[in-house]
Amino acid sequence: MKIYKAKDYKDMSRKAANIISAQVIMKPNCVLGLATGSTPIGTYDQLVEWYNKGDLDFSEVTTVNLDEYKGLPRTNDQSYYYFMHQHLFDRVNIDPERTNVPNGMEPDAEKECGRYEELIRSLGGVDLQLLGLGHNGHIGFNEPGEAFEKETHCVDLTESTIEANKRFFASADDVPKQAYTMGIKTIMQAKKILIVVNGENKADIVERAFFGPVTPEVPASILQLHNDVTLVGDEAALAKIGI
Repeated sequence: MKIYKAKDYKDMSRKAANIISAQVIMKPNCVLGLATGSTPIGTYDQLVEWYNKGDLDFSEVTTVNLDEYKGLPRTNDQSYYYFMHQHLFDRVNIDPERTNVPNGMEPDAEKECGRYEELIRSLGGVDLQLLGLGHNGHIGFNEPGEAFEKETHCVDLTESTIEANKRFFASADDVPKQAYTMGIKTIMQAKKILIVVNGENKADIVERAFFGPVTPEVPASILQLHNDVTLVGDEAALAKIGI
């Protein structure tokens, strides 16, 4: 695992965007696995800035997103489809036909998970997968559990995740209770993985996930077994690992 320490959030975002832009420049028709949440927003902003300068071309890029809430329409401003268009897709020259997010409005979980897994396979897999890191070590919506979930699946969100997400909704009752997410196996099959972390509240889980035992209790710990992982974090997030 390669670890890059950034001074602050802006520096972390720039370093992460550098890695993604290098992937796009080296392989213009690459498949990018993308993540949502507050941490990658700065990375997307930096990519947009370089695109506007003429340094990046997304016209041949294909994207697959990690996850989507089940039962939330794409027009809802808390859907991950909406998030991706707001922060990246509508701001660069990516072909909307080449952007893929799980269909949260498909009620048949088995059907949607199978479709999405087959889609990723048909693209030849993910060249670079961007990940954030949850406070409990979750990646995507793969929560701590008794086993590593394999492929794309429907998850019941934990109370802590629902609690963390309720600030984005009018009331706790509006927070979706389920989500479609790429599984651990799907994530691990990506050729490269890039994790972004910032803030002192992530310092404990960074230490547990990447310097502790590999266990389903900390889903991100499985990334220790991947042969091409890069962690980009600010000083606060990396404070406990002596980098």
